Amino acid sequence: MTAGALPRRFVGRGGIRLVADVWGEASSPPLVLLHGGGQTRHAWDRTGPRLAALGWRVVAPDLRGHGTSDWSADGDYDLDLFADDVRALVAELGERPVVVGASLGGISALLAAGEAPAAAVRALVLVDVAHRPDHRGVRRIMEFARARPDGFASVGEAADAVSAYLPHRPRPHDPEGIRKNLRRHGDRWVWHWDPRMLDGFAARPDPPGRAERLLAAARRAALPTLLVRGGVSDVVGADIADEFCAGVPHVRRVDVGDAGHMVVGDRNEHFIDAIVPFLEGLEGLEEDVEADLADLGDS
Repeated sequence: MTAGALPRRFVGRGGIRLVADVWGEASSPPLVLLHGGGQTRHAWDRTGPRLAALGWRVVAPDLRGHGTSDWSADGDYDLDLFADDVRALVAELGERPVVVGASLGGISALLAAGEAPAAAVRALVLVDVAHRPDHRGVRRIMEFARARPDGFASVGEAADAVSAYLPHRPRPHDPEGIRKNLRRHGDRWVWHWDPRMLDGFAARPDPPGRAERLLAAARRAALPTLLVRGGVSDVVGADIADEFCAGVPHVRRVDVGDAGHMVVGDRNEHFIDAIVPFLEGLEGLEEDVEADLADLGDS
């Protein structure tokens, strides 16, 4: 558990246990942070307290198969399972949260909010994820994820691997910070996620029909939506972001300069600066979406 956070457990699809950190007052409006594939809830360790200080009750779970949440017993990590976990978490909260999802977390949130049975979500923030990825960026991610199946001899060795993978990110002064993304396996350190996830993702990272499915989900969700793109992302290029925004009229977009696909880890302060105006203006944005829907109904 992160300092200042309270632990909470949620139950996902099939009774799977999801472990979360929670910051903020119980009376504050809820905001859910969903990390990307291969990450853990600790991706939000700096973001959660900052948003709680701005008046939100922030909930950051480990997705199934990640961190200290349960693994799928049969090794199945279909996107529908992640989306159903989001639906279950939102229902257990009992309120309409803003959901911020990075990469896999963003796709899961989009499907949960835009496909039946739709989760009761107030707004979406999609962090460097759109309807389709750039295959070159996905290939680079998969190469990194599969590069060290035997793990690392030390935490420092893992930190070196991350620095080589993310040369644009300043190297942390203390490599021990990466320990939260690792677990012990014998005398080695391995990434804190179920390696069986790679089998499905590697085989079909962008299957036919998914782009159309995600665009349709975004339109049906009819929610205030913000796309936060990493300015130097090799996964969501400017052309892909343009396509997504053109296909979903109620989406707003902001680019975070000098950030790659892992926007929050690369430029956390700039990320927060990018989303705060959206969060502060939600009431007006909700009215705008309702007006747009009314206009469509009249046309």
